[in-house]
Amino acid sequence: QDQLMESGGGSVHAGESLRLSCAAPAYFFDAGCLGWFRQVPGKEREGLASLYSPTGVTFYRESVNGRFTISQDIAAHTVYLSMTDLAPDDGGTYYCAASLRDFCRWEVGSVGNYYNWGQGTQVTVSS
Repeated sequence: QDQLMESGGGSVHAGESLRLSCAAPAYFFDAGCLGWFRQVPGKEREGLASLYSPTGVTFYRESVNGRFTISQDIAAHTVYLSMTDLAPDDGGTYYCAASLRDFCRWEVGSVGNYYNWGQGTQVTVSS
């Protein structure tokens, strides 16, 4: 019941767009943080964007700011990551994460801040 489930990954060409979806338990949308992370082989999982559901406040990693947008559909219990102008460096496994804490009112947060994770969805960007 606490499982998050991502969808929407795939293969695109540089400059194209993609939207990821994440279905999450309803209670995270009442009072909590929702985030998107990316991991590539050999590197740590890095936070890309976060959303504090009660107020809609968002934060972004500098490298994706202006290109990626995190949003939510509370009625559908879904959080999205809309990605535009994708580059090969944006490729990796994308994870949705959630927490009932409120740290994302001030920052994206790190892996340790989030307690619930999805299985990940693969994004490949070819040049």
